[in-house]
Amino acid sequence: MALWTEWWVWMSGALILATLEVLIPGYIFLGFAVGAGVMGLLILLGVSATGFALTLVIFAVLSLISYLAMRKVFGLKKGQVKVWETDVND
Repeated sequence: MALWTEWWVWMSGALILATLEVLIPGYIFLGFAVGAGVMGLLILLGVSATGFALTLVIFAVLSLISYLAMRKVFGLKKGQVKVWETDVND
C-alpha cells in the first residue's frame, strides 16, 4: 500500500504544518495543515481518491477552501484600514 493512502501520514503532515505555523506565524501553513487534516479524516472514513494526482488535487482544494475561510474570519473587515502606530525604527 502506498504511503500517501495512509491516514496517519496526512495527520502527521497536518501536525508538522501546524507546528510550522506556530513557529512562523502568518496564516500561511495553517491552511495547508487544515487541508491535510481533513484529507486524513477523509481517508480514515474510507473516502479516498483512486490516484496520487487526484489526492493532491483534493488536498489543494481543501487547503484553498480553509485558507479562504480563515481569511474571511481573521482578515480585515470590509472598509477597515490597517493603521500602523509604530515604526520598525522607533
